[in-house]
Amino acid sequence: MESSEQSSETVVQDFAQFNLNNQPEPAVIRKMDITASLEDLQTDEQRRVLDTVAQVRKCGLESILSLPQLVVCGDQSAGKSSVLEALTEIPFPRNENLCTRFATEIILRRANTNSLTIKIIPDPKRPANEQTPFKAFKESIVNFDELPRIMNAAMNIMGIGVGASGPISKAFARDVLSIEVEGPSRPQLTLVDIPGLIQTGTKGITKADVELVGEITDQYIKQPRTICLAVVSASSDPANQSILTKVRDVDPDGERTLGIITKPDRLPSGSGSEYAYIELAKNHDIFFKLGWHVLKNRTYEEQNFDLAERNIAEATYFRTSNFKALPEHSLGIDTLRNRLSVLLFEHVKQELPKLRSDLEEALLDAKTQLHIMGSNRTTAGDCRAYLVQLSLDFYEVCKAAVDGHYEGDYFTSDADPTFSLTSQATIRRIRAVVQYMNTGFSDNMRVNGHKYEINMFLRPNVKSSSRPLPDTVLNGLDWLPKSVSPIKMDREKALSWVRLVLVRTRGRELVGNFNPLLVGELFWEQCANWRRLAVEYLDQVADVCRRFLEILLHDKCPRDVISRLHTSIVLDALKARYHDAMEELERLIEDTKSYPINYNHYYTDTVQQRREERRKAAEALKAKTEDDADVDIFLPLPKPTQAPASTDTDQAIEEYSRCIDPNMENISCEEALDCLFAIYEVSQKTFVANVTTQVVERHIIRGLEKIFSPVTVNGLKDPEVEAIASEPAIAKRQRLFLEDRIAKLKDGQSIFRSVMGGAAV
Repeated sequence: MESSEQSSETVVQDFAQFNLNNQPEPAVIRKMDITASLEDLQTDEQRRVLDTVAQVRKCGLESILSLPQLVVCGDQSAGKSSVLEALTEIPFPRNENLCTRFATEIILRRANTNSLTIKIIPDPKRPANEQTPFKAFKESIVNFDELPRIMNAAMNIMGIGVGASGPISKAFARDVLSIEVEGPSRPQLTLVDIPGLIQTGTKGITKADVELVGEITDQYIKQPRTICLAVVSASSDPANQSILTKVRDVDPDGERTLGIITKPDRLPSGSGSEYAYIELAKNHDIFFKLGWHVLKNRTYEEQNFDLAERNIAEATYFRTSNFKALPEHSLGIDTLRNRLSVLLFEHVKQELPKLRSDLEEALLDAKTQLHIMGSNRTTAGDCRAYLVQLSLDFYEVCKAAVDGHYEGDYFTSDADPTFSLTSQATIRRIRAVVQYMNTGFSDNMRVNGHKYEINMFLRPNVKSSSRPLPDTVLNGLDWLPKSVSPIKMDREKALSWVRLVLVRTRGRELVGNFNPLLVGELFWEQCANWRRLAVEYLDQVADVCRRFLEILLHDKCPRDVISRLHTSIVLDALKARYHDAMEELERLIEDTKSYPINYNHYYTDTVQQRREERRKAAEALKAKTEDDADVDIFLPLPKPTQAPASTDTDQAIEEYSRCIDPNMENISCEEALDCLFAIYEVSQKTFVANVTTQVVERHIIRGLEKIFSPVTVNGLKDPEVEAIASEPAIAKRQRLFLEDRIAKLKDGQSIFRSVMGGAAV
């Protein structure tokens, strides 16, 4: 792994260069015994809580859930592996030419007998055929003497180092070496040692290797339930050790980072650098909420010390050096164990409820995905049975959405409070969406359906009082094209327009009357925007229905079936529906090109109402004129310099005289406009009702659930059924993956139910 004396040059040497025959035999505890300090690391409550995570990890859930763990990280030669060895009391092979080339997961478990098992967890990105030898590798020992041999064999399988297979193939690997140590006195503890960060490539270390080590570090420390043990060597300036930058990037508040200072004995006593590191250990320089801790690793002269001798040397140093000014709880390996024990216990205790919630969510998601995939589909009968069940689910949900019955999780689990048409949750409620769009279409026709917006009673510079279009969600999606806004006309322009049509439609009627067919020609021009607005509305409803079916298929079908089902059945059905709807709309548009037919009394009511309004306006103006004339009787005599008061009366009479239009054509034009306004309003409401009912409802919405129903499946031939529903090899692999995932999650679920039920978590 990693030596306390390691230099930047020696870290590039490969693990396989480690030669047991040339290395002095270290005086380590070869049997799997532990010191009393490690045995007393945890209380029964702590073991019970940590055992929950240990059992969940044993289920293989570390690749699915972010599990609480301690990760030892740092720059190369910072002393990480020595820290790990001191914490776990596992005598890892040590050599000056050795560095950590892969992540090492050390799992300590309580068991009835002592054992040590080594496995390799392959990089998930490796091809499946390459992962087979990795998963098959498993070695168990009862004595630490065999540890170097087994680790060397694991390195060869990873392709790191020189062995029977040949020369070095690569310097680092994403694979994980898992070392599981069990014993009756072992605490429940999991630590991970990862390769040290490298500043620059050297001999045997490429730029790609440097980037790979950085990625491995990021992968571990960014997990939200990881406690980072950031190891910093006192032999180098903290500012030059990149691990501090990385942990502060992922943990800016220092809530889950504990700093560990190693090699303090390398600092000259009383020097400024020693003072700086003491200040760092006091949490005065780089602040971590979990604080800092100081350890003394073996020196070169102490490399043959066993763990007990190592601990004595460390205690002696801290008792006699300037670091004795620090609190005792932040010095030495024994206090670090106790500190980590409490820290990990509190961390796990806090995270367990959320971890359980995450597990339940992951289990529900995996079950949903497997349910969507359906049963195995190999024969035509399997495919047909699958499609019948799928079509039945599709039919029931689609019909409920079309009918506006929004019961069940499908409609309520992810509701969108803003009701935005960009939201899938909104589109699932297709009846509500269509009703909303119908209202928008009606408003759009009212405001923008007419070609001319005519103001007969207001002056040209006075704004119209017509109601603006409501600000709805539909408007937010560019519902209204600006090009169809009505052309504004005052009274004079409107009469001129009608007069031109009046002239070219003149028949034998008397002057002052108009040809009844005049109203038809005015109506045709006034409703010129109807087709454009109706087609745009139809296109948008058809698009929303297409999106609704795509979302429903995505929610109910596996990915490989969605595209085939959509292409072979859904798409053709939607095209046929749209074609029929367009034909129906064209028939309605064709009806508007004929002379209007009306039996609605609203037409005559509107004509009479407009005539009455004109009469009242004329009488009001006449009364005003007479009132102005009566005022002359009571006016005082004008001064010689004043103009006669009768001038106002003359102007009022003149204004009233202008209102009495002697032009009989103008009277005909106003009468024709009254008829146009009335028939247009009646016909517009009829047109909106016909489009929403006979076009959209009849051809687009109604029967949408029948596009893919059991009846549809029953009409398919066996080759068609197999073409749609047959299961490809990738789907079979996905099914096995999900089944394995669900099995692991169920095991974890059982563990939580049994352990958390009896523990005060």
